[in-house]
Amino acid sequence: MKQYLTVIAVAVALTVAWWFESVHSAVKQAKTKPVILTTPDEANYKELVPGVTRAVLWGNPDKGPYGAFTKFKPGMDVGMHTHTNDVWLVVTKGAYLYKDDAGEKRVGAGSFIRIPGKLKHWSGGDAKDGALFYEEASGKFDLIPVK
Repeated sequence: MKQYLTVIAVAVALTVAWWFESVHSAVKQAKTKPVILTTPDEANYKELVPGVTRAVLWGNPDKGPYGAFTKFKPGMDVGMHTHTNDVWLVVTKGAYLYKDDAGEKRVGAGSFIRIPGKLKHWSGGDAKDGALFYEEASGKFDLIPVK
């Protein structure tokens, strides 16, 4: 019985400690990370390469995880490539065109696609409307051309 009570006491103590740490972490995060609110029209875009612009909303794509609005001009052809890290996209306007060994996909407004890191694929923008999408990556952004 004494051993049982000791186990219960340790479990309760660990639970309370975990709870205090999680509350402390949430409060600290709320104080250090501001709310970010913008629209694609209000964002500040910079050209990455001809035909592709990006407005970084949080993080730093040159160093680690980030979130950004990205635009492909109509008919943009990025070519076959890979990324080191996973990339997640939600299309807000036009269509993001995607192709891999499994086939072609047209990712239209309101749709989501996850592109695993190291997966060889082709991407581009709709011929008429191009593509506007929100993207996040699990780490630094890169584009590694492949044949």
